Amino acid sequence: MILTLFGERVRLLRQARGLSQEALALAAGLDRTYIGGVERGERNISLLNIQKIAQALGVSPADLLKFEQETE
Repeated sequence: MILTLFGERVRLLRQARGLSQEALALAAGLDRTYIGGVERGERNISLLNIQKIAQALGVSPADLLKFEQETE
């Protein structure tokens, strides 16, 4: 669940900046397929890669975690 919410947040911020997955991956020094996996909630992303993606998006790592977690 949290991986999906995180991925949706990354996608929202990426699209708001008009970036493709490829452009974000290049700016973050990561592979495009990795970014796709993150956005689909398939990757258990490391703190180092959270920092890389945040920097590439021009936000703080904390901004990537600003999402509403649904209650079960």
